[in-house]
Amino acid sequence: MCRLFGFKSSIASQVHRSLLRAENALAVQSEKHPDGWGVAYYVGGIPHMIRNADTAVDDRLFQRVSGIVASNTVLAHLRKATVGEINLLNCHPFQYGPWVFAHNGEIPRFDEVADELRARIAPRFRRFIMGTTDSEICFYLFLTCLHQRTEITQRSVRFEYAQAALQDTVAQIREVADAKLGEPSLLTFLATNGDMIIGCHGGKELVYSTHKKRCTERDTCPAFSVECENPTDGSINHVIISSEVISDEDIWQTLGPAKGIGVDHRMNVHTFDVAPASA
Repeated sequence: MCRLFGFKSSIASQVHRSLLRAENALAVQSEKHPDGWGVAYYVGGIPHMIRNADTAVDDRLFQRVSGIVASNTVLAHLRKATVGEINLLNCHPFQYGPWVFAHNGEIPRFDEVADELRARIAPRFRRFIMGTTDSEICFYLFLTCLHQRTEITQRSVRFEYAQAALQDTVAQIREVADAKLGEPSLLTFLATNGDMIIGCHGGKELVYSTHKKRCTERDTCPAFSVECENPTDGSINHVIISSEVISDEDIWQTLGPAKGIGVDHRMNVHTFDVAPASA
C-alpha cells in the first residue's frame, strides 16, 4: 500500500529531514512504494504541487523539491499501485482549489462499485476526475460532502465541517462498497486546505507526533515553547501525521482504527470517530 505524510506548523518550516534525511524518511520508504510520488506545500495560502510517476529515492526532482520546501503545511504521498495504472494522473496528492488529498488503502473490486460512487459526486466536481483510481473518487466524494456544508474555496472553513465531511465520506463508501462486496474497504485519508489538516485511520495505520524529545532548533527557533517538547491538551506548535514512524527524535502516538485526527487553524488538536469496517 501507499505511504502518507502530513505536516502542519505554527511557522514555516523545512521538512527535508522527514522527506530525505531521517532514519525512515519518505525517500527510504519509497524503495517499497515505488510507483510515483507527490509533494504539496502552501505559499501564501496557495497550494503548490509537484508529482512524478518515478520512484522517489531515485528521482532527482524529489530530492530537489524536498530540499527547498519550507511551509506551514505540507502533504506528501508515495504510491504503491493497486487500482489504476502507473502514470502521472494517478499519482497523489489530488488537488482542487485549496484542498489537497491523499489516500492509503483500496476499495476491493472497485470496478463493481465505481459507477455508484461516482454518481454520488456532485456534477460540478465529477467533470474534474482525470485518473482511474479509487482514491480520486474518494477525494471528490469528500469535496461533495464538504460542499454540502460550506463554500469549500474559502480558507476559513470550520474544522467541524471538514470533520463531518470526512466522516460522511467514509460512511458512504462503507455503505456502498463494503455492504455490496462483503469485504472492508481500506480508507486511510489525509486532507488539508493549508489552514487545517485532517486524517483518519480507515484500515491502514497512522501515527502522529506533536512534540519532540529535544528540538535541535530550541535555541534558534522563534516559535520554540514548552509545547515543542511536552504533550499538551491545548494548542500545539506542530504536528506530523504519517503512515510510519519517521525519526527517533519525535514522540509518536498511534491512531486507533476507525479514529480521526486533525489540527485546526489555531493549532488545536481534535480527535473523532469514523465509521468502522463492517464487512
